[in-house]
Amino acid sequence: MTAGWRFWIDRGGTFTDVIGRDPGGGLHVRKVLSVQPERPGDPAVNAIADLLAAAAPVGPGAGDPRSALEEVRLGTTVATNALLEHHGAPVLLLINRGLADLLEIGDQHRPDIFALAIEKPRPLQVRVLEVEGRLAADGSELEPLGLDEALADGVRAALADGYVSCAVALLHACRNPEHERRLAAWLEPFGFQRLALSHQLSRQ
Repeated sequence: MTAGWRFWIDRGGTFTDVIGRDPGGGLHVRKVLSVQPERPGDPAVNAIADLLAAAAPVGPGAGDPRSALEEVRLGTTVATNALLEHHGAPVLLLINRGLADLLEIGDQHRPDIFALAIEKPRPLQVRVLEVEGRLAADGSELEPLGLDEALADGVRAALADGYVSCAVALLHACRNPEHERRLAAWLEPFGFQRLALSHQLSRQ
């Protein structure tokens, strides 16, 4: 017996598997498509909501079904498979001026330190645009954010070439996300299908 529901989720590229254990110890299994155009929202969240709704009492005293959640654990291979197979969508990366070659340089990790012929991994399909502006390590502004027509032309060209996903990674945004937030607001009218901001994904 547990105080609430526990859910374990495996999110794959085609299917998402959800196993729920109710407070009485009963197991409930759902297998849903990972992409559901007819139903907005995350498929795992939708499956959890369906299970809770089916099991929850109805009426004025039913309460919020989310209060019945004790634990949710999720594992996914979507990003890993996309990276390994190079099947991910092309991404436009917006980064600070001077760091355009960061993805190519990487961290200089070399599995065979004495190899004379270095075999570099196949690069991801990423286009990089540099953004004027800089924050210090403490989050204070060293240089104001520059959102000019040249940057807009680069963004429009990327969209025309099929780069419908955009990632923003600006220095020290974990200390002060203001530049990333302003850049995201500026990018909104361009209509990217996906926009990822580094300070929302990782605080490191």
